[in-house]
Amino acid sequence: MRRREFLKLGAAAPAALGLGGLARGEESSPSARSAGQARNVIFLVSDGMSQGTLTFADQYLRWRDQRPSHWMALYEDRERRVTRALMDMSSGSSMVTDSAAASSSWGGGHRVDNGRLNVGHGGVEHEPLAAKLRAAGRAVGLVTTTSLTDATPAGFTANARSRREDALIADQYLERDVTLLLGGTGAGFDPERREDGRDHSKIWADAGGEVVRTREDLLAREDGPAKLLGLFAPDHIPYEVDRLHDPDLRREVPSLAEMTRIALARLSGQEGGFFLMVEGGRVDHAAHANDLPALLFDQIAFDDAIGVALDFQNRHPDTLVIVTTDHGNANPGFQSGDVHGARQFERISRIRGSFTEHITRWLGGNRSAGEIRERFADALDFEISGDNAELLAAFARRDYRPAYRRMRRASAVIGQVVANELDFSWIGTAHSADYVELTATGPGAGRIRPFTRNTELHGLVLETMGVG
Repeated sequence: MRRREFLKLGAAAPAALGLGGLARGEESSPSARSAGQARNVIFLVSDGMSQGTLTFADQYLRWRDQRPSHWMALYEDRERRVTRALMDMSSGSSMVTDSAAASSSWGGGHRVDNGRLNVGHGGVEHEPLAAKLRAAGRAVGLVTTTSLTDATPAGFTANARSRREDALIADQYLERDVTLLLGGTGAGFDPERREDGRDHSKIWADAGGEVVRTREDLLAREDGPAKLLGLFAPDHIPYEVDRLHDPDLRREVPSLAEMTRIALARLSGQEGGFFLMVEGGRVDHAAHANDLPALLFDQIAFDDAIGVALDFQNRHPDTLVIVTTDHGNANPGFQSGDVHGARQFERISRIRGSFTEHITRWLGGNRSAGEIRERFADALDFEISGDNAELLAAFARRDYRPAYRRMRRASAVIGQVVANELDFSWIGTAHSADYVELTATGPGAGRIRPFTRNTELHGLVLETMGVG
């Protein structure tokens, strides 16, 4: 076949397969393959989760706890009907989406350019799910381990030309009467970082809502009206591996599963039902940083939240549970798994924190190999070889740099050194164009096609909840 004929065939193939709707901003709705109405929808997103992240967390849990992850257990459960699909997450401007455009495809039902929130070409604003659902009498909750105005929660609620407009996003949460918000504070909810000094916590309380700032306060408020605002960190919630090994953080900051459980308890009494988005947002941050312990334990924390959601569904079978990710990131993976991974898993289990917090920010220009080895051992109970310490010392002195530009950051070089020790490696430090894993169970799940487009989930939620 000639090259020109091959290219023509390649261009025609997506349309022949029914996948031709890749034009920017084009709308799509799910094909109704099965009946079923849901009173509630729980939409769980592990932000930046590559397939290797899902696999590695599952394998680690099988080693540590002798059980599969909750996500993989869905595939093994012969009694529960589960729909599994691959999803194309392309944005309006790129095959490689960012979190704002990805969330907007679900929240607003259209593909928008990276960096935007439900704002299409020509400034057209697409009405997000939160506004549609609140107008129809449904409660809306957003739970995240990032700041509350970060891209993923914002994509379900806000319209903004830039994902960085924190104040505007926070204001729209109020204007659109979001019922429940749990996560990090961020600039939008911090009056000292807002030009207008607006205090959302006071406005929330004056409107009859509750405001909590510690894990203890949150866990004490399982019962009560749905209106709840929880702000548990100045910006993003700490990495789970750091939270678990710091008594102060463990006491002050709730886990994602705990936030999810309280959110479900508070929302379950809503007469019209509810939509709850739960995001493991720092999986993405850990992947960008090539930080293995941060990635692994934040993915496990997200999986614990899946367990909470499935337990709720067992008691409320009129609930649709959707589990997915918005894009891959850094595409990490286990390379060998010596003795079924037991040696590597045992070493990982003893790491006491993230590399980001304990190594990357400490690594400077005059660190000797001996100091670097000592820092790893003392701070994290993780030893590295002399050769690997010498490599990091040379990088700190700028005597060494990797050939691949994306891997020249300090965090990436640390990630490569750790890969030498644990056979867990990364292809980069950025998002990838991979089709992503999509799983659903409950009423309406059967409407999802085996290969689906990101925008279809918007219509699926509305149709399944009976909203116009």
